[in-house]
Amino acid sequence: MTLPESTKIRYGGDYNPEQWPQEVWTRDYELFDLARIDTVTLGVFDWALTQPAPDVYDFDLLDQIVARAEAEGRGICLATGTGALPPWLARLHPEVNRTDFEGRRHRYGQRHNACPSSPAFQQYSAALARQVARRYARSEAVVAWHIGNEYGGACYCELCAAGFRDWLRKRYGALERLNEAWYTTFWSHRFTDWSEIEPPSALTEHWRGPEHTAFQGITLDYRRFMSEAMLADFVAEKAAIRESSPDVPVTTNFMGMYQPIDYHRWSAHLDFASWDNYPPDDTSQARMALTHDLMRGLKDGQPFWLMEQTPSTTASRDVNPLKRPGLLGLWSWQAVAHGADAVLYFQLRASRGACEKYHGALIGHGDRSDTRVFGEAAELGAELERLGGASLGARTPARVALLFDWDSWWALEMTDGLSRLLRYQQLVISYYTALWDAGVDVDVVPVTAALDPYDVVLAPALHMVKGDLAQRLEAVAARGGSVVTTFLSGRVDEDDNAFLADVPGPLGPLMGVRVDEWDAREPGFVNPVRLGAPGEKPVVSSATLFFELVIPQGAQAVGVYQQDFYAGTPAVTRNAFGEGEGWYVAAGLDQPGISWVVREVLRRHSIELRYPDVPDLETAERVAPDGTRLLFLLNHQATALDVEAQHSGSDLLTGAQIEKGDRIRFEPRGVMVLRLPRASAAAVSL
Repeated sequence: MTLPESTKIRYGGDYNPEQWPQEVWTRDYELFDLARIDTVTLGVFDWALTQPAPDVYDFDLLDQIVARAEAEGRGICLATGTGALPPWLARLHPEVNRTDFEGRRHRYGQRHNACPSSPAFQQYSAALARQVARRYARSEAVVAWHIGNEYGGACYCELCAAGFRDWLRKRYGALERLNEAWYTTFWSHRFTDWSEIEPPSALTEHWRGPEHTAFQGITLDYRRFMSEAMLADFVAEKAAIRESSPDVPVTTNFMGMYQPIDYHRWSAHLDFASWDNYPPDDTSQARMALTHDLMRGLKDGQPFWLMEQTPSTTASRDVNPLKRPGLLGLWSWQAVAHGADAVLYFQLRASRGACEKYHGALIGHGDRSDTRVFGEAAELGAELERLGGASLGARTPARVALLFDWDSWWALEMTDGLSRLLRYQQLVISYYTALWDAGVDVDVVPVTAALDPYDVVLAPALHMVKGDLAQRLEAVAARGGSVVTTFLSGRVDEDDNAFLADVPGPLGPLMGVRVDEWDAREPGFVNPVRLGAPGEKPVVSSATLFFELVIPQGAQAVGVYQQDFYAGTPAVTRNAFGEGEGWYVAAGLDQPGISWVVREVLRRHSIELRYPDVPDLETAERVAPDGTRLLFLLNHQATALDVEAQHSGSDLLTGAQIEKGDRIRFEPRGVMVLRLPRASAAAVSL
């Protein structure tokens, strides 16, 4: 099973005609034609409409909605409608409502409101998915099924407690193994019966909330369990769909770098990945690119769908900034550049009431087509038509991999004794930014991914080292590659127990270092690190937050602390290993320092840097199945930009022919898509 079929990048979004009379539908499709909207996501929150009572299904309105979309020639991403509970279900089965970390059973309301362990929720949600699929499976307009919506949150009820104990039995087999994994001899926590195990909550001794805990093993496993409990509900709905629709692809909309759910554990169960992009500000270009690459990496490089983005503003934050002119198109093209085969919005028409009535939409309350937002959306629609199918199914020919690991994220940020100021996500973003600034294509992959295709592997804050990962990283270096890791790596095993070895544990031989001590300091404390070999012009990085004291075990220092009692000792090292190298960054370098390290590594492998000295000019390459190479260039500056072309090609958006060495001009937040000479057969097979 692969992506939905299409002849071009799908363009559209979340459409809720059930909120409006049919005369409004007519106006909608007139405006959709103007904007070139070809795909609509329907029925995401229709459960109370399609099943108004336990034994009653009413598809009359959804029938009309689907028939109208079919008649208008739109592709349909049809949802099961199980993204939020109907009131009758919560009344008849109060246990479907979640219990929060403080132990309070919630009453009906909100949206992420279903206990994943509730038999009633499991029964009714799968039954509804089955009914929806049976009714609409024969519609040729349905190109994808959409299960649930933005799975997330957590529940701590008795049903989840029982489910957790069952999950633990399957994971560990015996209590003795569980006690060993959780190190329960500490504080007399040794369990003698499965029934003694309580989920982490404010009612137990996990007193600082779900992110920080005095009993780390149980909290880490509860995160794993909750992620998999929600996955089980998704899998049940997918199985119900498959009874009558064996071939139409199935997905759900992820939320990018969302901590509560390990999307790598979900990825095998999705036919294609999709996600909702709502950046926190106007300056998150690298963060968005990283998240697109993370979503692409979920399915081994297969393209994904951008399922949601706002055309203008969000409605869920304390302040909701407006997208500046040009950002709607720029950020949409960024998604395509990193692997999106669909660009969709939430929402196509603004709701009149409830909490998202001020959320941005293609069509506002004034029902106008002459707004700036509508004009930019229509312009993007025309550009996507000009691109046609050139990028469909295209892959990214990356020689660099960045490892992303939810277990390390969870374990690191709940661990005492290091620094509660450190954030896994921010550290990963900073290393990705160094690659993004250099114009280097990256695959963001799980720690279980095959590493053979890559010359460079970056593994920042690889706190937990599982299985044979250390050996596979050694193999990268042994064959001539480079591996980069950082402080707080190689500390714990899969159970979150410290390795009985010098830090960085199983990464020590590859890195050629030993760490006996470390120093965590307040945010204002800075220890400069001098980077560069003797005789070279040094780069001085302002290191903060965390400093490991390194004792080389064969590694050479390429960065040295400048202050405190460990002045003159290594802060960054390089170790020869086989035909390659292991780099260890022992301090919280600033962005210029991280970029220096990363570029030194890239230089060794002659990896092309595209416009590395032009701030905010992003590049990304995709290779289509027929070998067509597409180079995306995106100007994230609010001003015009003039640069020298590094490549020859034709711009698919304007038809202009570009020759290497030409001066090319980008308008503020302008985009260019160059068709380059075809790739080799090896690149096409990526």
